[in-house]
Amino acid sequence: MSQVAVIAGVGPGLGASIARKFAGEGLEVALLARTESYIETLAEDLPTRAAAVPTDLADADDVDAAFVAVQEELGPVDVLVNHASSAAWSGIRDGTAETFERAWRVAVRGGYACSAAVVDGMVERGEGTIVFTGATSGVRGRAGAAGFASAKFAVRGLAQSMAQELGPEGVQVAHVVIDGQIRPPTGVESTGRGDETFLDPDDLAEVYWTLVEQDASTMTFEVHVTNGYREIEFL
Repeated sequence: MSQVAVIAGVGPGLGASIARKFAGEGLEVALLARTESYIETLAEDLPTRAAAVPTDLADADDVDAAFVAVQEELGPVDVLVNHASSAAWSGIRDGTAETFERAWRVAVRGGYACSAAVVDGMVERGEGTIVFTGATSGVRGRAGAAGFASAKFAVRGLAQSMAQELGPEGVQVAHVVIDGQIRPPTGVESTGRGDETFLDPDDLAEVYWTLVEQDASTMTFEVHVTNGYREIEFL
């Protein structure tokens, strides 16, 4: 029986690359995001069975309904990637409480709700992998990113706590720190930067796959990925 992976928060960048990598390795994939037309198109392009499940990851009830749909269409979830975030690029003076809270609801509450929906089954089977997408701003705050950084700090704490709780049960929880900007899907021509300054989303997807396929006896909690270019403004 094929394994089932859920990518929570799929756009045309890294989320799509992760989905393609996992499907290329034979996993059946469920795509969760608000943009129904995009995930439906991506699901049709994947080489394995895939489900496009329109989901507002900031809404816990929506998340619960999404995982019921995944279970009915694909079966129990073996791998979960909590990839969603909200671009709350504002500081304490120019931001709003609503924008700040939205960042938390998408990344932290959404990641918690997605994880809670699959973790009992993973523990019962004694195996499974949950990966959280982090950022430099989750380990070092930056000006003008109060909402984004706070949410990413909380994601890292959630992942650490879950790793301590679930590791003894055979469930791996990992956190990937993306230290740099990912190459935009539309290309780099309009950015004014050289292509070599960007992280390649397909290469990053390979990192996520190594976490899925590694032996459960060695659980990597955190992977910090960078290409060494420090002159750009990191996330």
